[in-house]
Amino acid sequence: MNTYAGLPIAVIGAGPVGLAAAAHLIARSLPVKLYEAGETIGANVQDWAHVRLFSPWRYNIDRVSAAILSKHGWQEPPGDVLPTGHDLVEAYLKPLAAMPELTAVTETRARIGAISRRGISKDVSDRRGEHPFALTVDGNEGRRIDLAGAVIDASGTWNTPNPLGASGMPAVGESELVDFIRYGIPDILGAARGLYTGKRVLVIGGGHSAANALLDLARLSAADPNLRLSWAVRGQRLDRIFGGGAADQLPARGKLGSDLRNLIDNDRLTLVKGFAAESIECTSDGIVVSGRGMEGALALDPVDQVIVATGQRPDLNMVRELRLDLDPWLESSRLLGPMIDPNIHSCGTVPPHGFKELTHPEPGYFAVGAKSYGRAPTFLMATGYEQVRSVVASLAGDETAASDVRLVLPETGVCSTQFAPSAEKPSGCCAPSCCT
Repeated sequence: MNTYAGLPIAVIGAGPVGLAAAAHLIARSLPVKLYEAGETIGANVQDWAHVRLFSPWRYNIDRVSAAILSKHGWQEPPGDVLPTGHDLVEAYLKPLAAMPELTAVTETRARIGAISRRGISKDVSDRRGEHPFALTVDGNEGRRIDLAGAVIDASGTWNTPNPLGASGMPAVGESELVDFIRYGIPDILGAARGLYTGKRVLVIGGGHSAANALLDLARLSAADPNLRLSWAVRGQRLDRIFGGGAADQLPARGKLGSDLRNLIDNDRLTLVKGFAAESIECTSDGIVVSGRGMEGALALDPVDQVIVATGQRPDLNMVRELRLDLDPWLESSRLLGPMIDPNIHSCGTVPPHGFKELTHPEPGYFAVGAKSYGRAPTFLMATGYEQVRSVVASLAGDETAASDVRLVLPETGVCSTQFAPSAEKPSGCCAPSCCT
């Protein structure tokens, strides 16, 4: 790969996958510059520091990063222990970022506003690959342009949550009522406790973030009889949400679904299925979310607070001037899309993939980590670590290592084919053989 006469490879985002990318580049003696928009490394992880991961340490540590740490006397946490986001930052990410090798190449409070090619726009083809990347950087001393020989975009999706509106657009009134809405997984039992104590709370969403929020609210309600909990989901079946229980190869993930099922079985919350939110308004009785239900127009009961846990999407504004080949509905790379499409796959596995599946028509640009999945859920850090290993090997010209992609992820124990109305034999990762 042409690195343009020693220009660094830009890594965007100093979260787990971005730090791993920088570590792999350093290990291969490739020049690197790591940019983090936040005040510190792992800024997005610190937003969910209170959340306990359902994957143990052994899935959350990159091996090359661990080797760098071990040279400086770092002790690796026990592989079977479940860390919180706080643990991940304090016991792994901060020590890694503090290594002299990483400190020398890392800049925090450096937000990348746009990525292009120096001197040409997206529509210019002539000798395009000979122009280095140009990154617009908003840093401590203002705006500047940095040049790079390649770009590994690990900026994630955390800061671009999906809106309340089921159409993918903000619901009517959503922007006006932001004081009553939280996205993702608020720290319900900690810093945000006062928002929910004694309140009527509506959670919208059907994934792990919604399950975590609902279970935390249920714990809060155990000592707070005035708290009223409602849950609205777009689907009509909850099998995927409940997961595989004891069949899940990550027991904590299986327990998450089982505990959620118990809440419903014990009438601990009001459940509305098949609901698509369209608007939100403030009435004399409280906040009312309206939309379409299974039988037509539906207004949910008034609440005091709403938690929107409907996933995230990639921010594509910074890469508008790059030539990308995106899956038309997931916004992942086109080759990766069919492997992770949640309309088809739910086993929790994804076929091994690396630089080939992450390649775009813009040579030298790779989106990795959660951003590589676009709008698809169920991304695991182990996937991102294998992605960057392959991408960095490719950038180093080691095609053998880049192509030797090995990825085995723990299955959920629940398969899309269990819910399919068709009797057609399934194929791929969701065939019954891989879900047993």
